[in-house]
Amino acid sequence: MKYQLVFCASALICASAALADPQINAPVVAGTLKIENAFTRPTLGGATVAVGYMTIVNAGKTDDKLLSVTSDISATTEIHESKMVGGVMEMDELPNGLAIPAGGAVAFKPGSYHLMFVGLKQAVKPGAAIHATLDFAKAGKVAVIFPAANSFGAMAPSGMDGMKMDGMKMQ
Repeated sequence: MKYQLVFCASALICASAALADPQINAPVVAGTLKIENAFTRPTLGGATVAVGYMTIVNAGKTDDKLLSVTSDISATTEIHESKMVGGVMEMDELPNGLAIPAGGAVAFKPGSYHLMFVGLKQAVKPGAAIHATLDFAKAGKVAVIFPAANSFGAMAPSGMDGMKMDGMKMQ
């Protein structure tokens, strides 16, 4: 599924808000993979989607692949990539998964790869958490907790790159 991101005044307000540190849990290790810095943002009432970020490090000598994700809070969970196309930020679902290269890392962060928790059963409140299961081709099923930031304006925990608003167009 392909989406065009539409930014409104409230998104700009959130982007200018001070960054708040979510309560980051310890890294999760599964075989040669390490999942670290997992977090989500709180959602406003009535929201039907939430987002998940993390970094997946592959210390192994062979590639692995994130095939799918399930969660306790959504009907479905999709793996997405955001990128600038012709001056407009576009978001595409990656239905065939995402390769995690041997000896490398993939950062799920604002403006890049991320998880979309679609069809929320309830709002994600500040300080709450989303429990998800990541399914990898080699590492298998891995339980990961995505703590919610304590602020609606949180863009990323300390040490992670935040999303830059340069070049985004309102439509």
